[in-house]
Amino acid sequence: MKKYTSLGELLLDYRKQNNLSQSDLAIQFDVDVRTIIRWEKNETLLKPDKEEEMVDITFIPYQVIRNLNAPVSIPTYYDLNLRRYSLSSISNDLPEADWLSDKRNFKSDRLRTIKFDSDIESIIRCSLYQKEIFKPVKKEIIKKAIQLLPEINVIIYDTSGYYSGHSIFFPLTIDLYKKIRNRTMKEADITINDLVDYKKVENPVFYAYDIQADCNENFYYIGGEIISFFEKFDAPYTYASYTSRNDTYRINEQIGLSIIWEDKELQQVINSSAPPRLYEGSFLRYFEKYFS
Repeated sequence: MKKYTSLGELLLDYRKQNNLSQSDLAIQFDVDVRTIIRWEKNETLLKPDKEEEMVDITFIPYQVIRNLNAPVSIPTYYDLNLRRYSLSSISNDLPEADWLSDKRNFKSDRLRTIKFDSDIESIIRCSLYQKEIFKPVKKEIIKKAIQLLPEINVIIYDTSGYYSGHSIFFPLTIDLYKKIRNRTMKEADITINDLVDYKKVENPVFYAYDIQADCNENFYYIGGEIISFFEKFDAPYTYASYTSRNDTYRINEQIGLSIIWEDKELQQVINSSAPPRLYEGSFLRYFEKYFS
């Protein structure tokens, strides 16, 4: 993550990453280009309504904008590619797996099952930060997954009501999942008819399509919800996760998941720092180590 001490610095990086000119940004905000120049030079602060507009336009977490858009800004670490922030360098990385076990009972009324179209729109927008996702999954697939697996298809908002993270899981049959495992099918090919009622099939597969959180605190709540679900699940199952985010590799392996394959060719195509990997396993070893 990069340490930002001003909103102007963040705006400059945002424009560079998205190949936007100051005029382009002025059009999006419906302001004079001189206003953008003043923002970037930190000569003026954003008004509250423009803070909200900046969240909608840039999809930068509200807390990051709020921290930096102040007479005395709060230095904030932020990664434009991962959409994650922290307030100190020691909390930049995702927490260790044992930290999650300690905090699995922490609950928040900011986290709930996904239920609104606006929830899904935020989720799809955030999912595109995953480089291996070339096109977002269709809304109807997410809606079906929520219906079949409401326990871990969840979304979290910050204290100001802005989107802060989510988890999307697809319940699949083992036979369907084997096609993904054997690389004869891609996750983008999953249809609404491939989703099943996990309570009615043997050895269901819980396929983690996307798990995102804009900071470690929100990751704790989402991770805790997932762990609590599998802690109570006493039938055989398979957990699978396909990701190109190297910050999740370590925690996957600490949980006890194994690498099934990795795609180094796709890594070059998407210019990722790490190859997309398919992980597979269960939480059994994790629970034996930390919960016994």
